Amino acid sequence: MNQTMHRICTRLAETAVLTLTLTAAALAHEAWPPHDHAVQLVVTAPAGSIDDTIARLVAEQLNNQLHAKFVVANQYGTNGNTGAGMVAGAPADGSRLLLSSAGTLAVNPNVFRDLPFDPQKSFQAIGLIADIPNILVVNSDLPVRSLAQFNDYVKTHPGEVNFGSNGNGSSTHLAGQLYMNDIDANMVHVPYSSPELATNNLIAGEIQSMFQLVPGIQSQIKAGKVRALGIMAPSRSSALPDVPTMAEQGHPRLLATHWLALLAPKGTPPDIIEQANKALNDALNDPALNQKLTGMGAIVLGGAPQDLDDTLASSLKKWRNVVSSADIRLQ
Repeated sequence: MNQTMHRICTRLAETAVLTLTLTAAALAHEAWPPHDHAVQLVVTAPAGSIDDTIARLVAEQLNNQLHAKFVVANQYGTNGNTGAGMVAGAPADGSRLLLSSAGTLAVNPNVFRDLPFDPQKSFQAIGLIADIPNILVVNSDLPVRSLAQFNDYVKTHPGEVNFGSNGNGSSTHLAGQLYMNDIDANMVHVPYSSPELATNNLIAGEIQSMFQLVPGIQSQIKAGKVRALGIMAPSRSSALPDVPTMAEQGHPRLLATHWLALLAPKGTPPDIIEQANKALNDALNDPALNQKLTGMGAIVLGGAPQDLDDTLASSLKKWRNVVSSADIRLQ
């Protein structure tokens, strides 16, 4: 082969490789909405909430991982049911995703009669994001300094100790009900319109206790405004390492956490789910995001879609029993 023919063959080969590369890249991008179309990330929590804060951090990372613009849309109507229903009925093309919690997906199906979605049939799991533990805190003037002392106090003052929550059927409500079931005690539930109002009344002594989420109370604990008695998670919180777990204090069944997850409408193609799951795990492994989440008191999760399916199934069963014992109905 002469030199001219050799150059021609080399260029043809290079062109073929380039064409195959560009074609493969184009096919890969077809699995995700075009870059000129924003991906709507529906969040079943109000703006400014813990869920919303985490959603915006995750959306920023997904922007970088998937090269697609993610726009957060807060849809909190009827305890998040409105937002979940919006995604359940959305096109299964990756253009609208759901970032929701145990409250909407595992508790609401047990307390609402009619829902615009089925948590196990309306969505395709992408992955778990984080776990946010509940924590038992009491007013600093209450004469107890440990979980054992609080247990005794509650039992010797039946129907006199109040615990606040951010509403009927909320994580902070059901954690309190779980506690009462576990120690066989009678407390008075006081629902509030927001966790901030409940926390303020706890500090003021208008209520005696609360099963708050760690990010919403850790600054008040560190400032000595309230007293922490136990983390309702399998391990201690990195944000409050000195607070023992309930299991360490003899109550291994007192586990209550507010997990967050990412989901797509049912029928979303497997390649989109796979791409989104990889991007989510890569985002959660980012050191900066990981540090922000753990600093808030969240436990970073991630994993496969099946991990979310398993968590949802077990959570539905667990909270069904708690809701039944408390006879909670919201609709």
